[in-house]
Amino acid sequence: MQGNVTADDVAEAAGVSRWTVNRAFKKDASISPKTRSRVMAAAQSLGYVPDLHAAALASTRSNLVALLIDDFANPHKLVMLERLTRALRSRGWDTLLVNTLDPDDAAPALLNASQRRVDATILIGLQFDDEVLRTAHLARRFKKLIIFARGSEDPNTISICVDDEAATREIARYVLARGYQRPFYLAGPRTTSAHLMRKETFMRAWNENRGSTPGSAAVAAYDPLLSAQIVYETFHDTRREDIPDIIVCENDALALGAIDTIRHRLGLEVPGDVAVIGFDDVPQAASPNYQLTTYRQPITDMANYLVDVLESREAKNLDRMFLGRLVVRESA
Repeated sequence: MQGNVTADDVAEAAGVSRWTVNRAFKKDASISPKTRSRVMAAAQSLGYVPDLHAAALASTRSNLVALLIDDFANPHKLVMLERLTRALRSRGWDTLLVNTLDPDDAAPALLNASQRRVDATILIGLQFDDEVLRTAHLARRFKKLIIFARGSEDPNTISICVDDEAATREIARYVLARGYQRPFYLAGPRTTSAHLMRKETFMRAWNENRGSTPGSAAVAAYDPLLSAQIVYETFHDTRREDIPDIIVCENDALALGAIDTIRHRLGLEVPGDVAVIGFDDVPQAASPNYQLTTYRQPITDMANYLVDVLESREAKNLDRMFLGRLVVRESA
């Protein structure tokens, strides 16, 4: 056939109306299996695919979400991206992916997303602070603004995340039960919104049980190379007896970098000299090189719930925190 194949062409070939063709391509439309099969056979023979943009204009829903993500040095971001897009695609949602490269990109990226016909915007990253979120809400173009894998105190966002405090208390109980005496906490960036409460929770739990506050350091990004450098700078001049017996890390990216430095730059053994605990359970954590003890987030369950939120007519009281589990391996 010459030119673009239209719904009218399919209707003529299948011997049905154009509206029947449109219904055949809608998942929940009322149409008999026999008629749908005839329409699909005609569409396949003609090479017809529906115009999703035109369908969205005729509907109140586009089935398109904007996914804004940063911090790709963190391997857990790739896990989240894979699970999220899998859950979205399995239920008929498409994704507009925006990589926010640095803090100055966050506000323009949100405003750009607000100009698209998307049903929701999902934020995964570090750079969406209070000021950026206020800018987004002033645009008043978002149906739903979701922060994934982080808690947020902003009342206009929907937060879907692991219960950081419960998870960190479990980690602290494990460290105490194993008899470690000199913990050190390696934290990530200290953002003003969508903030992780892992460091604060661990410090409080340790102080309540041992009456002391562990040492700590912060890394500017969830990057194994930056983490490795910070650990080296912190401990390379430290006497052996003053080096911590365990480093508790805010996530696995920091833990992987810490293990590399402990072994290859400080000349110590993991866990014989220094144990290490992470958070997330990225694929590298189970490798023979690391065998990292870590807290596994239920990312698949969280992603499926996010799609439930997208399909819900409700706009409030949709925040949810999930529980994961501690995965014990050789590093601690």
